[in-house]
Amino acid sequence: MRIVLLDQGAMEPKDQGDLDFSRLASTLPEWQAYETTADTQVAGRIATATVAVSNKVRIDDAAMGRAPHLRLICIAATGTNHVDLDAARRRGIAVCNVPGYATASVVQHVFALILALSTRLPDYQRALHAGRWQQGSQFCLLDYPIREIAGKTLGIIGYGELGQAVARVAEAFGMTVQVAHYREGQPITGKIRVPLAELLPQVDILSLHCPLTPETRNLIGEQALALMRPDALLINTARGGIVDETALAAALCQGKLGGAGVDVLTQEPPAQGNPLLAANIPNLILTPHIAWASREARQRLVDEVAANIQAFLEGGIRHRVA
Repeated sequence: MRIVLLDQGAMEPKDQGDLDFSRLASTLPEWQAYETTADTQVAGRIATATVAVSNKVRIDDAAMGRAPHLRLICIAATGTNHVDLDAARRRGIAVCNVPGYATASVVQHVFALILALSTRLPDYQRALHAGRWQQGSQFCLLDYPIREIAGKTLGIIGYGELGQAVARVAEAFGMTVQVAHYREGQPITGKIRVPLAELLPQVDILSLHCPLTPETRNLIGEQALALMRPDALLINTARGGIVDETALAAALCQGKLGGAGVDVLTQEPPAQGNPLLAANIPNLILTPHIAWASREARQRLVDEVAANIQAFLEGGIRHRVA
């Protein structure tokens, strides 16, 4: 019985070596890990596997069809869109994922972006390195307006585990939290939901925590951005396609939005470029999809994959999605 991990490098760069894979490796007698796997290599690498582990490598029906011993696909992530779940069901291959492992890391990143933008940290760092403080006549430099987040209104789109965790921290900062009602048939639980068109003009900061679906693609586009206050901040640690990136870049450049913190783009890595990569977009902080990536969260991910495999071998199933 054999485990194949298709993309260890997505969880731990080869030259970093900060994770412990021993628990995962010990679940079956034979263990094989690859730094990365191209689409054309998937079928060959899982051909003799009992368990295939993938963070982002696509496993489709054709690859499953060439893996007669495959009994379990472990998604080393929460999202499932890179595995053909229908094909797995037809073939009797169980699929499980790992929800909730990065909540603390994502919440920390959300507020790192909010605080950096509200305090104008990137602007003050650039001013300092340019010598403007050193050349000033006062003891402090006050070139950029700083805002406290206490007393401000945070709007949240997507009120699952991440959205609720962000809300709790926001309330600890003294913020008022409003939750968007953005889709038909959405259950109304916990916070009172406000229709999105009514919410957007009220918020000082908008944070996205919804999945990318046909309904949410470009949910925050030119029309939605026009409803927001010109000093409001937008934070996206969810998925790139939720925001129309061209519209966001234009809103920032035209002074129609106060700032944005973006951790995710429509295409990753952005090999073909992206409007948000343009130079001199004001008050934009762009990070390379790292909100989830604290060492603690990545280790939890590895350990949860091991727990999913162990449960399956013992006749149970954890976090099954197919």
